[in-house]
Amino acid sequence: MNIFVVFLISVVIFFVYKKIKSKKPKNLKLEKFKNKLQSNQTNIERIFLRDEEKTSSNPNININIGIYDNEENINRKSNIHRARLTKFKKSKLNGEIIFQDDEQRIYKFSNGKKVYL
Repeated sequence: MNIFVVFLISVVIFFVYKKIKSKKPKNLKLEKFKNKLQSNQTNIERIFLRDEEKTSSNPNININIGIYDNEENINRKSNIHRARLTKFKKSKLNGEIIFQDDEQRIYKFSNGKKVYL
């Protein structure tokens, strides 16, 4: 009888343990995706992506490349500038509007005259 009680208690403990263990998320990829969407870093990245998209879709928005920008930001900003030149044939960089003609030459207007760069 003692063996039966011990066996019964061990079975109950086993099932309770299994029940507790089963509360772990079944789909780890889905849980990881949910956690990523709720993280602050992801929200910050989304804001930067929206800002970058807005900047690349309007050539009249000024892109400032400063001397204290790191290399990654300079590359990102210059790529946006080049893309806007290709798409719209003009782009505003550091307060100056720069144009691109049909022969892929880059110029700006200075005192009403074209100055090729």
